[in-house]
Amino acid sequence: MDPLAWSALLLLLGLILVMVEVFIPSGGILGILSIGSLLAAVVLAFYHRGAETGFIFLAITAVTVPTALALAFRWWPQTPMGRRLLLDVPKSDEVLPDTPERRTLRQMVGKLGVAKTVMLPSGAVLVDGQTIDALSEGMPIEAGQQIRVIEVRGNRVVVRPAEDQPRTSDDVLSQPIESLGLDSLDDPLA
Repeated sequence: MDPLAWSALLLLLGLILVMVEVFIPSGGILGILSIGSLLAAVVLAFYHRGAETGFIFLAITAVTVPTALALAFRWWPQTPMGRRLLLDVPKSDEVLPDTPERRTLRQMVGKLGVAKTVMLPSGAVLVDGQTIDALSEGMPIEAGQQIRVIEVRGNRVVVRPAEDQPRTSDDVLSQPIESLGLDSLDDPLA
Protein backbone atom coordinates (compact mmCIF):
# COMPACT_ATOMS: atom_id res chain seq x y z
CA MET A 1 0.00 0.00 0.00
CA ASP A 2 1.22 3.50 -0.84
CA PRO A 3 2.59 5.45 2.17
CA LEU A 4 0.45 8.42 1.12
CA ALA A 5 -2.65 6.24 1.56
CA TRP A 6 -1.45 5.40 5.09
CA SER A 7 -1.06 9.11 5.80
CA ALA A 8 -4.58 9.79 4.54
CA LEU A 9 -6.04 6.92 6.62
CA LEU A 10 -4.21 8.10 9.75
CA LEU A 11 -5.48 11.64 9.13
CA LEU A 12 -9.05 10.36 8.78
CA LEU A 13 -8.66 8.20 11.91
CA GLY A 14 -7.33 11.21 13.83
CA LEU A 15 -10.30 13.34 12.78
CA ILE A 16 -12.76 10.62 13.75
CA LEU A 17 -11.07 10.20 17.14
CA VAL A 18 -11.20 13.97 17.72
CA MET A 19 -14.96 13.95 17.15
CA VAL A 20 -15.50 10.81 19.21
CA GLU A 21 -13.58 12.39 22.11
CA VAL A 22 -16.27 15.05 22.32
CA PHE A 23 -19.09 12.49 22.54
CA ILE A 24 -17.51 9.78 24.69
CA PRO A 25 -15.92 10.70 28.01
CA SER A 26 -12.60 8.83 27.94
CA GLY A 27 -10.50 10.93 30.28
CA GLY A 28 -8.42 12.19 27.36
CA ILE A 29 -7.31 8.78 26.05
CA LEU A 30 -9.12 9.24 22.74
CA GLY A 31 -7.71 12.77 22.48
CA ILE A 32 -4.15 11.50 22.94
CA LEU A 33 -4.74 8.77 20.35
CA SER A 34 -6.16 11.33 17.90
CA ILE A 35 -3.14 13.62 18.38
CA GLY A 36 -0.82 10.66 17.82
CA SER A 37 -2.68 9.64 14.69
CA LEU A 38 -2.65 13.18 13.26
CA LEU A 39 1.06 13.60 14.00
CA ALA A 40 1.86 10.22 12.43
CA ALA A 41 -0.09 11.20 9.28
CA VAL A 42 1.88 14.44 8.88
CA VAL A 43 5.25 12.80 9.67
CA LEU A 44 4.61 9.98 7.18
CA ALA A 45 3.68 12.51 4.49
CA PHE A 46 6.89 14.48 5.13
CA TYR A 47 9.05 11.34 5.28
CA HIS A 48 7.76 9.49 2.22
CA ARG A 49 6.69 12.29 -0.16
CA GLY A 50 8.78 15.31 0.81
CA ALA A 51 8.21 18.75 2.20
CA GLU A 52 5.53 19.82 -0.29
CA THR A 53 3.20 16.90 0.49
CA GLY A 54 4.02 17.18 4.19
CA PHE A 55 3.00 20.84 4.29
CA ILE A 56 -0.20 20.02 2.39
CA PHE A 57 -1.07 17.39 5.01
CA LEU A 58 -0.15 19.86 7.77
CA ALA A 59 -2.44 22.51 6.24
CA ILE A 60 -5.27 19.99 5.85
CA THR A 61 -4.85 19.00 9.50
CA ALA A 62 -4.78 22.64 10.63
CA VAL A 63 -8.09 23.31 8.85
CA THR A 64 -10.00 20.07 9.41
CA VAL A 65 -9.33 19.55 13.13
CA PRO A 66 -10.96 22.84 14.23
CA THR A 67 -13.77 22.25 11.74
CA ALA A 68 -14.36 18.73 13.08
CA LEU A 69 -14.35 20.04 16.66
CA ALA A 70 -16.79 22.83 15.77
CA LEU A 71 -19.15 20.34 14.12
CA ALA A 72 -18.90 17.96 17.06
CA PHE A 73 -19.67 20.69 19.59
CA ARG A 74 -22.54 21.93 17.43
CA TRP A 75 -23.98 18.39 17.38
CA TRP A 76 -23.27 17.64 21.03
CA PRO A 77 -26.31 19.36 22.66
CA GLN A 78 -28.65 17.08 20.68
CA THR A 79 -27.02 13.91 22.04
CA PRO A 80 -28.39 12.17 25.14
CA MET A 81 -25.31 13.10 27.17
CA GLY A 82 -25.46 16.71 25.99
CA ARG A 83 -29.14 16.99 26.95
CA ARG A 84 -28.35 15.63 30.42
CA LEU A 85 -25.46 18.02 31.05
CA LEU A 86 -26.84 21.22 29.53
CA LEU A 87 -29.77 23.16 30.91
CA ASP A 88 -32.90 23.47 28.83
CA VAL A 89 -33.25 26.78 27.07
CA PRO A 90 -36.16 28.64 28.67
CA LYS A 91 -39.17 29.36 26.51
CA SER A 92 -40.00 32.97 25.70
CA ASP A 93 -43.01 33.09 28.03
CA GLU A 94 -40.87 31.84 30.94
CA VAL A 95 -38.41 34.74 30.77
CA LEU A 96 -40.90 37.55 30.30
CA PRO A 97 -40.82 39.82 33.36
CA ASP A 98 -44.49 40.65 33.14
CA THR A 99 -47.54 38.41 33.38
CA PRO A 100 -51.23 39.34 33.40
CA GLU A 101 -51.53 38.14 37.03
CA ARG A 102 -48.58 40.29 38.12
CA ARG A 103 -49.96 43.27 36.19
CA THR A 104 -53.30 42.85 38.00
CA LEU A 105 -51.54 42.67 41.36
CA ARG A 106 -49.46 45.80 40.63
CA GLN A 107 -52.65 47.75 39.88
CA MET A 108 -53.74 47.13 43.48
CA VAL A 109 -50.86 49.15 44.97
CA GLY A 110 -52.30 51.99 47.07
CA LYS A 111 -55.81 50.50 47.27
CA LEU A 112 -57.65 49.81 50.50
CA GLY A 113 -59.00 46.40 51.49
CA VAL A 114 -59.92 44.24 54.47
CA ALA A 115 -57.97 41.41 56.07
CA LYS A 116 -60.05 38.22 55.86
CA THR A 117 -57.78 36.22 58.18
CA VAL A 118 -55.30 36.99 60.92
CA MET A 119 -52.02 37.87 59.21
CA LEU A 120 -48.99 36.59 61.13
CA PRO A 121 -47.36 37.74 58.74
CA SER A 122 -49.28 36.21 55.81
CA GLY A 123 -52.93 35.63 55.19
CA ALA A 124 -55.82 36.44 52.89
CA VAL A 125 -57.09 39.94 52.13
CA LEU A 126 -60.06 41.25 50.17
CA VAL A 127 -59.20 44.07 47.74
CA ASP A 128 -61.63 45.27 45.05
CA GLY A 129 -63.77 42.19 45.55
CA GLN A 130 -60.84 39.82 44.98
CA THR A 131 -59.44 37.56 47.67
CA ILE A 132 -55.66 37.37 47.39
CA ASP A 133 -52.81 36.02 49.47
CA ALA A 134 -50.86 38.82 51.06
CA LEU A 135 -47.91 39.42 53.34
CA SER A 136 -48.02 41.85 56.23
CA GLU A 137 -45.18 44.33 56.51
CA GLY A 138 -43.82 42.84 59.74
CA MET A 139 -46.74 43.60 62.04
CA PRO A 140 -49.68 41.30 62.80
CA ILE A 141 -53.01 42.32 61.32
CA GLU A 142 -56.31 41.16 62.80
CA ALA A 143 -59.14 39.74 60.70
CA GLY A 144 -61.55 42.50 59.61
CA GLN A 145 -58.93 45.25 59.98
CA GLN A 146 -58.63 47.70 57.10
CA ILE A 147 -55.39 47.36 55.10
CA ARG A 148 -53.62 49.23 52.32
CA VAL A 149 -51.63 47.51 49.57
CA ILE A 150 -48.16 49.06 49.59
CA GLU A 151 -46.07 46.89 47.26
CA VAL A 152 -45.90 43.77 45.08
CA ARG A 153 -42.80 41.57 45.50
CA GLY A 154 -42.67 38.80 42.95
CA ASN A 155 -46.13 37.28 43.16
CA ARG A 156 -46.74 38.37 46.77
CA VAL A 157 -48.78 41.41 47.77
CA VAL A 158 -47.40 43.36 50.74
CA VAL A 159 -49.91 45.18 52.94
CA ARG A 160 -49.95 47.24 56.15
CA PRO A 161 -52.79 48.44 58.38
CA ALA A 162 -54.49 51.47 56.80
CA GLU A 163 -54.37 53.63 59.93
CA ASP A 164 -50.60 53.10 60.25
CA GLN A 165 -49.82 54.75 56.92
CA PRO A 166 -46.98 57.27 57.23
CA ARG A 167 -48.06 60.90 57.11
CA THR A 168 -46.20 63.35 54.94
CA SER A 169 -45.22 65.45 57.98
CA ASP A 170 -43.43 62.41 59.46
CA ASP A 171 -41.56 61.77 56.23
CA VAL A 172 -37.95 62.82 56.90
CA LEU A 173 -37.13 63.33 53.24
CA SER A 174 -39.92 65.88 52.70
CA GLN A 175 -38.83 68.11 55.59
CA PRO A 176 -36.39 71.03 55.24
CA ILE A 177 -32.87 70.22 56.42
CA GLU A 178 -32.96 72.97 59.06
CA SER A 179 -35.87 71.28 60.84
CA LEU A 180 -33.85 68.08 61.33
CA GLY A 181 -31.36 69.80 63.65
CA LEU A 182 -28.30 68.92 61.59
CA ASP A 183 -25.18 71.05 61.59
CA SER A 184 -24.27 73.03 58.54
CA LEU A 185 -22.99 71.01 55.61
CA ASP A 186 -21.14 73.94 54.00
CA ASP A 187 -17.72 73.44 55.60
CA PRO A 188 -17.30 69.94 57.07
CA LEU A 189 -13.77 70.64 58.36
CA ALA A 190 -14.60 73.84 60.24
